[in-house]
Amino acid sequence: MASGYGLSGGPSRCFPFWQELLACYVVNTNTDDVTGAKKCLPALEDYYECLHHRKEKARAIELQRAYRRAEAAHPRENAPRPGAIRNLGLLDREEDTKDVLGTNRSITAGNGK
Repeated sequence: MASGYGLSGGPSRCFPFWQELLACYVVNTNTDDVTGAKKCLPALEDYYECLHHRKEKARAIELQRAYRRAEAAHPRENAPRPGAIRNLGLLDREEDTKDVLGTNRSITAGNGK
């Protein structure tokens, strides 16, 4: 939050990063020369990442892409059909339940076997 206070009244989640950035600017710059501010770029990046989470979001998207590529390259064998997942034998579909479970025994609602 812009006020520096978090939702619970204490310091905001990014306040420590802001203090680090401000300390860097105080140490490395003065009113006549601001070229030392270049030394504060890592602290500035950390503060912006805390505020916006851009790197974290980009990494999550890349992990999802890599997972989907790996899944597409090596599809599962014996993957259940969507219909088999949908009913799971709950609505008098004993044949589908047998297919899903891979058993030949009879499953009936009355005797619980």
